[in-house]
Parts: sequence; structure tokens; C-alpha cells
Amino acid sequence: MDNARETLTWQGFGDAARAIAQQVYESGWMPDLVVAIARGGLLPAGAISYALGVKAIGTMNVEFYTGISETLEAPVLIPPLMETEALRGKKVLVIDDVADSGKTLKLVMELIQEQGIAQGGDGEAVRVEEARSATIYHKSRSIMVPDYVWKHTDKWIDFPWSTLPPVTNPNAIGA
Repeated sequence: MDNARETLTWQGFGDAARAIAQQVYESGWMPDLVVAIARGGLLPAGAISYALGVKAIGTMNVEFYTGISETLEAPVLIPPLMETEALRGKKVLVIDDVADSGKTLKLVMELIQEQGIAQGGDGEAVRVEEARSATIYHKSRSIMVPDYVWKHTDKWIDFPWSTLPPVTNPNAIGA
């Protein structure tokens, strides 16, 4: 494995979120709501939704990465599942931190675009008007190319929210 890494700072993250929001705005398409792919897409989705002035936001919890370059065989949805009835007929912007393999983004986009993401109260699949995707980073090996991307890289990315290990001692600040 190449040890070269891309490091995103908090300032770089802010710049990326604004740049992606600007791309969306300049495209002439505006989402009705934002869907974050958790966990990596939570912070980008929040920042981009603020930058776009979109208040409606939801989350799809997907597990795929288990460590650096370590993944499950395929991404899987994990509870809690998003209430989907409110998505009916909406323009949805799906946001994640990176399209690395692209498998997670592909799973979510297919669920939203092709299959409908849930049974609505009327028993019909909930369909959105249109769904687009955005990521901070895109890697060349990805099977999906997001509609909006801040930067292309093939390096492992250190995000400011995930570089430190989980807190195991609440008294150890900066440990």
C-alpha cells in the first residue's frame, strides 16, 4: 500500500463544502432535501445543506469500511433506517465524504433512484423526482462518479473528524 496520504484540514473542509455548494448552485439544480451517508457524509452533508440553505436533511446509515483499506464484502444498511415517506417527489442530494470504491454511493443511489427506498403508507415504493450525488473526494477506481466533486485523489484520506481514535478515557483530552 502506498503510504502517501491526503490530509483534509478543518479549513479545507469548509472550503470544500462551500465549493460543492457553489457547483450545485451553478448547475441550476437545487435539492429539496439532503441525504447524508453516515457516518462519513454526516459533516459534509450538514455543511453543504447550510451553504445551500436547505433545511431538510436525512441520514442513511451504511457500513462498509472497517479500517484503513479494510471493508466488508459489500456495503450494508444498518438501523436506524430513515423515514422515507417525506422523500416522495423530491429532488434529493446524496452526500458522502469520498467515492472510494463507489460501492456505498452506488447502493444508496440505486435504492433512491431505481428501486424506491421504502414502501410508503399507500404500499407503493417511495420515488424521488431526481437524485444527484456529491462527495468531497473522488478516486479513479470508484465505480460511481458523483455529480459534484471537490477534489480527485487516489491517496488514503485523513479527514479531520476521523484521524484520532475513539475516546476511551473521557478524562484524556487530546490523548
